[in-house]
Amino acid sequence: MPLSRPLARLAVLLLATLTALGAAVGLAPGASAHVTVSSTDATPGGYGKLTFRVPNESDTASTVALRIQIPEKAAMGSLRAQPVPGWTISTETTELDEPIEVHGREIGAYVSLVEFRAADGAGIAPGQFQEFALAGGPFPDVEQLGFPAVQRYSDGSEAAWIEPTVAGQGEPERPAPVLSLTTGDAPGEEVEADEAHAHTSDPGAIALFFSILALLTAIAGVVLGARASRRTVSS
Repeated sequence: MPLSRPLARLAVLLLATLTALGAAVGLAPGASAHVTVSSTDATPGGYGKLTFRVPNESDTASTVALRIQIPEKAAMGSLRAQPVPGWTISTETTELDEPIEVHGREIGAYVSLVEFRAADGAGIAPGQFQEFALAGGPFPDVEQLGFPAVQRYSDGSEAAWIEPTVAGQGEPERPAPVLSLTTGDAPGEEVEADEAHAHTSDPGAIALFFSILALLTAIAGVVLGARASRRTVSS
């Protein structure tokens, strides 16, 4: 039996909306899958712990290495890496153009590169993430620090998270992790704000919201149209 005009209209709108929902769900997983860095206690001139969150963006390969660069402007007199089961850690040092003073003594070289490498059979599998932590200081007296990072996969490919984020411009495709140094705020407040921003700026979440809104609007329109048709026939 053929559908009435209101039901046929509803079927078409439902099909279009479900297609949009499928596209939104497909977009959401990779929309905010960047390598990021955060800290609850790092302050200018102080010491703290840096946590690098590394999601795996590949559908088939595992993440097997992470190289974190510490630029000279982010040089610290002390920097240590937290062990991760199944991963080895190596560091490189670089001579400073100008020595820095730490607790009354001059430091002429600093840890400029930290690499985490997965043992055979280990790594970050598709659909998973891992966190890597560094602790050190004193941090320079600045508001933000960038830490370029390179993520390597088991198939030999790499994702270079090294592009600088420039104020007033859109986010680059592969932004370098940026740490905002706290200034006495409550621990965790900055991290929660960053996560909230990531959720609200996720294109997949926005598309999903508008798709659901369109579906509800379509249903309401068809219901109202059907009621109006019935009133016309009855009169």
